Amino acid sequence: MAIAKEADRRDSGFRDFTADMRMVLKNRHGQESVRAIRIRTLEVADDGDKSLTIFDNPRDIKGTAFLSYTHKSGDDDQWLYLPALKRVKRISSRNKSGSFVGSEFSYEDIASQEIEKYTYKWLRDETYNGQDCFVFARYPLDKRNSGYRRQVIWMDKAAYRVLKIDYYDRKNSLLKTLTAGDYHQYRGKFWRAHKMEMINHQNGKSTQLIWSNFRFGVGLKARDFNRNSLKRAR
Repeated sequence: MAIAKEADRRDSGFRDFTADMRMVLKNRHGQESVRAIRIRTLEVADDGDKSLTIFDNPRDIKGTAFLSYTHKSGDDDQWLYLPALKRVKRISSRNKSGSFVGSEFSYEDIASQEIEKYTYKWLRDETYNGQDCFVFARYPLDKRNSGYRRQVIWMDKAAYRVLKIDYYDRKNSLLKTLTAGDYHQYRGKFWRAHKMEMINHQNGKSTQLIWSNFRFGVGLKARDFNRNSLKRAR
């Protein structure tokens, strides 16, 4: 828990940021589809972050928008706007283990990972990709709705950056592995991975996220993250 708290402390105070992202979905045969996405995130004092995800292409998903309020305790609030239906759909906490728009990331994965949502167990120290790492497990408190029994995390000791996460399903079998790299530091403090890849070991699919154009302190406000902002997201 002390390691997770220190990582959280080091990333606090960013206020807000925007970024662009390419999502590359690959099926078990290696066929790819690519999506262009914009991200807006607002830090909330004494609670979880608010984030807005806007899809720009391909055409069949353009205008889709996802709004997430994460909370330090209790269920997160998440909504998905589907332009073809012109309606906002609330994502139930019972569905948080479901796939986020067909990717290998679940709704649970893309919410900010508030430290209060887990219990922790230190496992060992280990070198990963040439870096000295803490290796620890975290266990979701919401056992009923989480898709995971546990997650095993490799976090570098130098900067408290997540380098790898193994996700184990409710049967405690290895389900997915997330790797994160190409870290850049912003404002002399905040580290962000520019490349992430989630590999699903059980279905052979993967999803890669390629981040760019991070801008911090752009002046986002709470009103930019209400349900009406989903429909007018551009």
